[in-house]
Amino acid sequence: MIDAILRQALGKQPPTDRQLSCLIELPEERLPELLAAARQVRQAFFGRSIGLCAIVNARSGRCAADCAFCAQSARHATDVPSYPFIGAQKAAEAAARAKAAGATRFGIVTSGERLGRAEFAELCAAVAGVKALGLAADVSVGFLEPGDVARLQAAGLSGVHHNLETARSFFPRICTTHDYDTALDTVRAALAAGAYVCSGGIFGLGEGWDARIELAETLRGLGVPSVPINFLTPIPGTPLAGRPAMARAEALRLVALYRFMLPQAHLRVCGGRPLVFADDPLEVLTAGASGLMTGDYLTTPGERPESDREGLQKLGYEAG
Repeated sequence: MIDAILRQALGKQPPTDRQLSCLIELPEERLPELLAAARQVRQAFFGRSIGLCAIVNARSGRCAADCAFCAQSARHATDVPSYPFIGAQKAAEAAARAKAAGATRFGIVTSGERLGRAEFAELCAAVAGVKALGLAADVSVGFLEPGDVARLQAAGLSGVHHNLETARSFFPRICTTHDYDTALDTVRAALAAGAYVCSGGIFGLGEGWDARIELAETLRGLGVPSVPINFLTPIPGTPLAGRPAMARAEALRLVALYRFMLPQAHLRVCGGRPLVFADDPLEVLTAGASGLMTGDYLTTPGERPESDREGLQKLGYEAG
């Protein structure tokens, strides 16, 4: 069964429903076989190159949305700092540090569903500053209209990040302040404009395997080239504060399943990596991941870029 799934993935064909059920139910003692096959798929499409990206939390807190996992929601009692947009100069300074640490992509991330006119103009200046450093300039700034993407592209934008977070069927249990189609419209607008789109989800919210498969099928249908995989870090004060961290074996199985379902997509493991893979943060690469977010996340600490770079070198990977 694993050999059949491997052949299909190498031929850019996803597993069948029956094969997906087998992947989910495969005994844990056979997990190494599954991971080895997932690595072959990554090798075929990405070689030994592991993409490193980094972000800056350029506007923090006071978000009107009620996403149950998010520490930046104004509806949750967290101790996350709130501050306005940091401006183009500080964004460029953060990007320069990320470049020195080995990142090739840099994302400017803001809390909230949309930016005001003045902040958007400053965002365009920040994008131009990041591009001037020789980095791919990305943004994650909530909902965007087609005209917004065009303005950002004129400033030097490379990519748009906008997570769907979870499957449509599970989304109402995670967020009630906007609907799923609003997020899909932003992803479609960015794709239609020719931007490099990064869209994925966060796992460990209480969703089942059916929802995880549903999300992967949605992403495949959209044709997004980059899929971030985040694992929930439960934040005190949020509705999901009591959720347990995802088990390492489950996380590895999840990444491998996404590698088979999305063989050509850049699978970037981002938030939650230090929690789930605490003593071996690069182990996730054994499941077929082709990228990592290095450095800190929005409100939680990440892995030291120096450690990621040194570890990749020891394992024979190329940071790209």
